[in-house]
Amino acid sequence: MTDIIAFGDFLKVDIRVGTVVAAEPYPEARKPAIKVTVDFGPEIGVKRSSAQLTRYYTPQSLIGRQVAGVVNFPPRQIGKFMSEVLVLGFPDADGEVVLVAVERPVPDGGRLF
Repeated sequence: MTDIIAFGDFLKVDIRVGTVVAAEPYPEARKPAIKVTVDFGPEIGVKRSSAQLTRYYTPQSLIGRQVAGVVNFPPRQIGKFMSEVLVLGFPDADGEVVLVAVERPVPDGGRLF
């Protein structure tokens, strides 16, 4: 179990839904990854991320898919690529990433609560 946090601490993490509008392989990454471009709606805009998703996803299968991401972390340098958001997923039994799924379409930019 992890440490207990206050609800106010949870609210500091800005998790939004967005639609993947572009995706491409990132062969230069140390671990296999895909560069994704996600449209988080008019308030947040379009952001890019590098995600280790190659076990279950191809770049083509990600385009048009809604994903959840943390949009208020500072940008992070991943090799030669600047990642602006953290796309969220859970590990499977082998530690491979399975994306958090949005059960039905919702407007891009919606905040998790």
